[in-house]
Amino acid sequence: MEKLSVSTHAREEMLNVTDMLRDAVARRGWRDGALVVFCPHTTCGLTVNEGFDPDVAYDMTRFFHDLAPKDSGFRHAEGNADAHIKASVFGSSVQLIVEEGQLMLGVWQAVWLFEGDGPRTRQLWLKWLNA
Repeated sequence: MEKLSVSTHAREEMLNVTDMLRDAVARRGWRDGALVVFCPHTTCGLTVNEGFDPDVAYDMTRFFHDLAPKDSGFRHAEGNADAHIKASVFGSSVQLIVEEGQLMLGVWQAVWLFEGDGPRTRQLWLKWLNA
């Protein structure tokens, strides 16, 4: 397993982590199989979506901000219940196909980390599954 650190810069944001994952695949020499990327935090999550137009990340962050605003009268004592809800919607992991050492993503796709309670330093845990 490999662990990557990701620094976030705002309370809510989406960070494109695709290049970090590509670098890890290349560094490890992983060729054919699947890469499981797991986020071990309860207030951020992972997704695959468009990586070309930055407005997609903006729109998604805004949508989830409006869907579950921070000050919605949630009961969680730490004041970050909205981030827990958003992270649950995103999910904690993605599984990616790797073929001949390349992440097999669609032309416009990227892997995103959604931060719901930042800024923080987050971990991504990578596990390689052989074909």
